Amino acid sequence: MSSSRVTHRRAFRRTDDFTPGTSKLKLVTEPLPLPLSPTAVLLKIHAVALNYRDANIANGQNPWPVMPNGILCNDAAGEVIAVGNKVKTLVVGDRAAPITDTENISGRETRRSWLAADEDGVMADHIAFEERVLCKLPEYLDWLDAAMIPCAGVTAWSALKGVSIGQTVLIQGTGGVSVFALKLARAAGIRAILTSSSDEKLCQMKMKYSSPPILTVNYSQTPKWDQEVLKLTDGVGVDIVVENGGTGSLVKSLRCTRRGGTVSQVGYLSKQDPSDLKELIPTLIDRRINLRGINAGSKHDMEDFCAALSASGMLLHDLIDRVFPFEQAEDAVEYVWQGKQIGKIVLRL
Repeated sequence: MSSSRVTHRRAFRRTDDFTPGTSKLKLVTEPLPLPLSPTAVLLKIHAVALNYRDANIANGQNPWPVMPNGILCNDAAGEVIAVGNKVKTLVVGDRAAPITDTENISGRETRRSWLAADEDGVMADHIAFEERVLCKLPEYLDWLDAAMIPCAGVTAWSALKGVSIGQTVLIQGTGGVSVFALKLARAAGIRAILTSSSDEKLCQMKMKYSSPPILTVNYSQTPKWDQEVLKLTDGVGVDIVVENGGTGSLVKSLRCTRRGGTVSQVGYLSKQDPSDLKELIPTLIDRRINLRGINAGSKHDMEDFCAALSASGMLLHDLIDRVFPFEQAEDAVEYVWQGKQIGKIVLRL
């Protein structure tokens, strides 16, 4: 077994105190799971990227059960510093990260296990995982950019599956997955319509991505935003929606998707109210929509995405809103919880 002298790690564990104004994270020092099992890999983490899901879990709003006092986050990039003696695909010095759902290797598995929920996440300076759940990261990206790949990047990649050059995608919001999807769509020759409740954010995105121009809709100022999207597509509807609102926006997303189109449900950012779904079934049937749930993606999806990035040499730094030092993880989580970001928030170690 390749070995490392590191025996302990610093990690941020949740306090599970959901009282407003109280600390949601606690920095701890704890022993690493050593010696490594024959098929395990030890990573030194260089960057951790946050998603809305992390702030949601830290504030007790996750709709699924989570382990108590778990380590937060599932987006990270690390360097292999030790491997078990049966590890075959990774060597010391490789760049790697775990997949978000560690049971989702091929996409055909019947079980799931989410990082930072069913098991500890990656907000630590060292992590150890089984080889089977780790993917190599593109060599050309710096650590901050690479850290955005496993969850936000793979989610956007999976959500856009099936869309073709010249088609149109509706992307909701300006968070991490949304800006990643926008970047990928534009690179693939797909027309994008972006929604937000903030004219300021929409203006910034239009200035940032001015050529070719993106179409925008402020859903706060235009309550019937689905009709506005239909107007922008000559009444036909978009080919695919990257849907992250949940019950509050799903039916409208279906209404502005072309018949036979696809809605990729990637999140649940709005207040969830089942009464908003009373028109779901008739709308789904009438428009023949393919509604699919996206839980990041499989290991194979991440490998495919990393291969595409490496082939294109696409740079990702423009997706980062702000970089925090690792020690300010609490501030970073609150920043995301308040919805201040346009793009990704990343911790530098």
